[in-house]
Amino acid sequence: MATFTAIRIDKSESGQTAALVDFDEADLMPGDVTVRIEWSTVNYKDGLAITGKAPVVRRFPMIAGVDFAGSVIASSHPQWKPGDQVILNGWGLGETHLGAYAELARVNGDWLVALPKGMSARDAMAIGTAGYTAMLAVMALERHGLTPQRGPMIVTGAAGGVGSIAVAILVRLGYQVIASTGRLEEADYLKSLGAAEIVERKDLSGPPKPLAKERWVGGVDSVGSTTLANVLSMTRYGGAVAACGLAGGMDLPTSVAPFILRAVSLLGIDSVMCSLPLRRAAWARLDSDLDRSKLAVMTTEIGLADVIEASRRIVAGQVRGRIVVKIGG
Repeated sequence: MATFTAIRIDKSESGQTAALVDFDEADLMPGDVTVRIEWSTVNYKDGLAITGKAPVVRRFPMIAGVDFAGSVIASSHPQWKPGDQVILNGWGLGETHLGAYAELARVNGDWLVALPKGMSARDAMAIGTAGYTAMLAVMALERHGLTPQRGPMIVTGAAGGVGSIAVAILVRLGYQVIASTGRLEEADYLKSLGAAEIVERKDLSGPPKPLAKERWVGGVDSVGSTTLANVLSMTRYGGAVAACGLAGGMDLPTSVAPFILRAVSLLGIDSVMCSLPLRRAAWARLDSDLDRSKLAVMTTEIGLADVIEASRRIVAGQVRGRIVVKIGG
């Protein structure tokens, strides 16, 4: 195809804009693998990029979208051949390298992961960067030695993408899960994913104490700021919290008390530049440890033309669970 449909972000003196356009294939960036994109998704990060609410995009013009699933149509990379089904998450896609909201992408073959044999491309993007990040967080907590026998886990921002999948994974692994959300109308949804208890966001939004009553052995936090500080103050001795988001802010108004008096660990989770072996391990675990029926419950499907509006809604906190984007026909 000489041209293809894409969502392009441009920047001028008057600000940043995003629009559905015809993009020339000749303008794709260098890479040794060309992929026909079949599915993408809308993550919170995508919402920030398209709305310009945070400086996610580093070059302009930019095709938005930080992850995709699709089929290789051309390759000079030794690992990939036409017809291979692949996934790409991160590596600067949609930030410094033309991204996923398009019918075609040309990328570095070293960035790609094979689609697990038991997973469809649609399911892979229903999981997306949000779910892959949630699994990285769970794996980090496991490496720290946490088990269901040690006590309950808290998941903050639980009705969002990372949170929903984190709840489902932890429940599948046998943990008692406490779900924190600012949207109490989503309590039944979170219980349908297996959450045993719902905590209101306001219970974790007050001024954090250096140490508060111990409530959980660990957790997955996608909110940051005061919420994370309160979660840390309530974590049991020897526990750990995996931090992977900043929906509530980038600051962390905590003290050293949880770390030096309760031996609590704060585990940082990065999905963008994560090593290939860890990526492959995460996707293998997602294939085996995520209940597909629960994934279906949390997923809605849209087309490429609907992504800009969905991005506005996800930044406004109006999206529950996961959005999968069908690309092309």
